[in-house]
Amino acid sequence: MKKIGFLSFGHWQPVPGSLTRTAQDALLQSIDLAVAAEEIGIDGAYVRVHHFARQLASPYPLLAAMAARTKTIELGTGVIDMRYENGFYAAEEAAATDLISGGRLQLGVSRGSPETALNGSESFGYVPADGQTDADLAREHTADFLRGLEGHGIAPANPQATGTRALLPLTPQSPGLRQRIWWGSGTRGTATWTAEQGMNLMSSTLLTEDTGVPFGDLQAEQIQLFRDAWATAGWDWEPRVSVSRSILPITTDQDRAYFGNLATRERQDQVGYIDNSIARFGKSYVGEPDKIVEELLGDAAVMAADTLLVTVPNQLGVDYNAHLLETIARDIRPALQ
Repeated sequence: MKKIGFLSFGHWQPVPGSLTRTAQDALLQSIDLAVAAEEIGIDGAYVRVHHFARQLASPYPLLAAMAARTKTIELGTGVIDMRYENGFYAAEEAAATDLISGGRLQLGVSRGSPETALNGSESFGYVPADGQTDADLAREHTADFLRGLEGHGIAPANPQATGTRALLPLTPQSPGLRQRIWWGSGTRGTATWTAEQGMNLMSSTLLTEDTGVPFGDLQAEQIQLFRDAWATAGWDWEPRVSVSRSILPITTDQDRAYFGNLATRERQDQVGYIDNSIARFGKSYVGEPDKIVEELLGDAAVMAADTLLVTVPNQLGVDYNAHLLETIARDIRPALQ
């Protein structure tokens, strides 16, 4: 059965119409929405991570708080920008949070997306070496992160304190977490690399390449390349694949007031430039649930993935977003199985 999760960017801003006006609002409402989503039967609560912006930035305290208020829903990120992370410290944080959750973490990590800060990770003290790209830096930090989760020896023991000279692993360790790490892939090439590293594939509403085919078809090609590379790598467990979509079903006057004008426009992919590279953006799905179902059934990537993450307009508040998720769970999800 295809899993459905929500993905919140956690926008907060004191502007007219916003019910999420402060950082505290964004954090507390994210927790409340996870609780509501679990009650509805949604499978996952995922948060986006952005630095130097009025959005969610520090995922582990938030995920731990979500874990303390819920029992069954998966908790994850989409994605943590690993340029900003100390891989070993992130492994400790992730393991502790996973233990609190009872093994429900599904962590998406990656190189990150374009951001408001110029070379923001350098302000955190992470500067690429000569000849190293931002992507190289993110992968280097990710390699440390995975080594920490796998329980490898990291630091030499102090023999006076421990009676050994062995390399000490990080603690705590959380069994199974290593197989619940996802890489946010924006190209077909990085999808292949993701499989080679033994990480699940997380693909979003943006691909940093364009071949002229519809977004869903290009993303489906990416997914197939990932699965082919996974089989070649010989991993002994089955990976997961997620895609993200903007889905806004219209069933009430309030829905129509918010999004009715979007439903009357032709919705299609957008092609633009990100970081001086061409990129293709997926369209939004807006309208009556049966119309959305018909369109999603024709989206090759949605049908190929086992997990669908629905981006939510979090500034409209917990109650409204719970209403959207309930409509999706009741009127759309059953048709996608």
